[in-house]
Amino acid sequence: MHAMVVRRQKTGYRRGKTGVVMPDPFDRPASIPAFALFALLPGLLLGAACLWGGGWTWAALVWIGGASQIVDTVLARGFADPVHDAAPAATDLLSVVLALLHFLLLGAGLAALTGEGMGAVSRVALFLGLGMFFGQVSNSNAHELIHRGSRGLFRLGAAVYVTLLFGHHASAHRLVHHRYVATAQDPNSARFGESFWHFLPRALAGSFRAGLAAERALSAAKPGRPNPYAVWVGGGLACCLAAWLVFGWAGLGWYLGLCLYAQVQMMLADYVQHYGLQRARRADGRYEPVGPRHSWDAPHFLSSLMMVNAPRHSDHHAHPGRAYPGLRLQRAAAPRPMLPYSLPVMAALAMLPRLWRRVMDPRVRRMREG
Repeated sequence: MHAMVVRRQKTGYRRGKTGVVMPDPFDRPASIPAFALFALLPGLLLGAACLWGGGWTWAALVWIGGASQIVDTVLARGFADPVHDAAPAATDLLSVVLALLHFLLLGAGLAALTGEGMGAVSRVALFLGLGMFFGQVSNSNAHELIHRGSRGLFRLGAAVYVTLLFGHHASAHRLVHHRYVATAQDPNSARFGESFWHFLPRALAGSFRAGLAAERALSAAKPGRPNPYAVWVGGGLACCLAAWLVFGWAGLGWYLGLCLYAQVQMMLADYVQHYGLQRARRADGRYEPVGPRHSWDAPHFLSSLMMVNAPRHSDHHAHPGRAYPGLRLQRAAAPRPMLPYSLPVMAALAMLPRLWRRVMDPRVRRMREG
């Protein structure tokens, strides 16, 4: 059976029930239309829920909160690695569209949550759906944008984080996390045996402080350089003021709740993707270079498309400037940390510390002994 799988991956074809040889879509790299379909779909469903409520609310919640994870768990397949480094046409366009959709959903969502005509249960369902979109899709897309070389794209991604009261992530992620990942100096790398509920406050406070220190050091080295934390903090306060002015105290409450919910999911992603992995120190005291053994990957196709390849995390750390369609798994190259289930499923598992450790600790030990 293994030989059949290898042969199928090489040829890109499979034999159907009728005996006819058919192309296997999983043996080709994901296309921009595929990313667009599955990344935009939950946002469009949520947009319909904000406008019309009813069944649209439950369709959005069921899809983003369960159906997509079930599909990934049942199929457990990943699409092929791309051959070329060049980003396909419309790569950045999709990122811009997803960012604009984020802003529209944030406003439409607050209007729906504070408006009349929606029952309490439907409000909770819409809140959960919006929070999952902001924490999974918006976060993954903003993460892509802050790594682009264009100043305009970076600012757009940072603006998404500001609206989630998480603007400092644009500094802390690039200046601290990428430099110190899988070391004790990175607040967002979870330690072996550390539960998510211990990791959460440490990472939230630690990343804010570490990012601020890194920006202050840059400003000290370049006199006259403004510290972007003024924008990150000031922009967040402005968003809170706007939510209160437009939607009242109820709107501010829903807004703060959505931001907190999204931030918890962002921290879940960091917790899952680096749990227990460590970079060794060299004889000169420096850490070894970041490699594929310092991040947990997930190959599952649907969540990878919805989260613009964020689950292909080790290649992102190796090549931070590589656009999302170009990220690779390179599963045949060397043993690397691979999650047993999709990233959203593992994030849910991380909230249950005993079950998480039962699943993940043996895998961490094997990687350390490897």
